[in-house]
Amino acid sequence: MKKTLCLLLFVIMIAVLAGCGKANDTAPSEATRDTVSVTEKPTVATEAPTQAATVAVTQSPTQMVDATEEPQEIPPTQAEEVQEKMLEMKIAGTPVTVAWEDNDAVAALKEYCRDQILTIPLSMYGGFEQVGSIGTSLPQNDVQTTTQSGDIVLYSGNQIVVFYGSNSWAYTRLGHITDKSQDELTSLLSNGDVSITLEY
Repeated sequence: MKKTLCLLLFVIMIAVLAGCGKANDTAPSEATRDTVSVTEKPTVATEAPTQAATVAVTQSPTQMVDATEEPQEIPPTQAEEVQEKMLEMKIAGTPVTVAWEDNDAVAALKEYCRDQILTIPLSMYGGFEQVGSIGTSLPQNDVQTTTQSGDIVLYSGNQIVVFYGSNSWAYTRLGHITDKSQDELTSLLSNGDVSITLEY
């Protein structure tokens, strides 16, 4: 009888303990679901403002920079600078305007004057020209020519001749003085030896 009673009490205790275990298992599960729901919602709430703020910060400064940018000046090309540079000539210190020929002799003369101001003493000759040594030989393309006042020619490959009168000979043409009349050139060149300067 005692054994039966003890066995019955043991079964009842096991049933009570099992019921308590189930109750304990259920409570944490519900608490866990509540915890998850609370932590997930703030995560969503914090992500949305972050994206909006990022867009506002990254886009606004870009628009401000674009609005304040000024157009940049385009520097002149090297070809334009070369075209603007001219071989300048003076007779006894007086500047004269020369229309230079486009040939190998003039190109070589410009190159020769690139790093120096070339001064050439001239001597009167024949009552119509002044002639002097350049100091170097230039390419020749001699053609029989009747010169006029203001003509500048190459003679014998290394002599420059400036005319205030006329002569006929085989020369390589270098250029022509365009801003002086025959009387002005006669005044500059017919009253004794002079010097010319060339600068490029």
